[in-house]
Amino acid sequence: MKNPIVKILFFTGMALVASSFSGKENDTQKHEKIPREVSKAKTYNIRYGLLTKSGVKTLSGSYDVGSFVATNTVTGETFETYAGGGMQSLPKYFDGLPAGNYTFTAMQGQGGWVGYGSVTAEVSDAKIDADGYVTVYVPIAWEE
Repeated sequence: MKNPIVKILFFTGMALVASSFSGKENDTQKHEKIPREVSKAKTYNIRYGLLTKSGVKTLSGSYDVGSFVATNTVTGETFETYAGGGMQSLPKYFDGLPAGNYTFTAMQGQGGWVGYGSVTAEVSDAKIDADGYVTVYVPIAWEE
């Protein structure tokens, strides 16, 4: 009696498996028809330097910078290069800033030896320099 029941269950199972593959659209075809959402927002690589109190642009040296901050003037979204407190070597970099208008500034470092102003600038293809960056010089407002 065991043998006929096993045989019936086996053949029924095989028939179900075989019927599940016939007459249906292939799953791969279904996935290919679904369009993929890809972010089309262009991003830029930013290189930060400083504008000294005497008006000299610098991309070298060590300064008491906690981080550089870019704030989108339309959305208010901020992007920060936080690298810890204390002395930081220039230049600093931020990769992947979306196109737009930004207010750029720097946060005081741990020592509080330098205060920074801000500058508003556009981030776009037109602002890319020969090195492939959008270079931003944040002004030093005061220093001890």
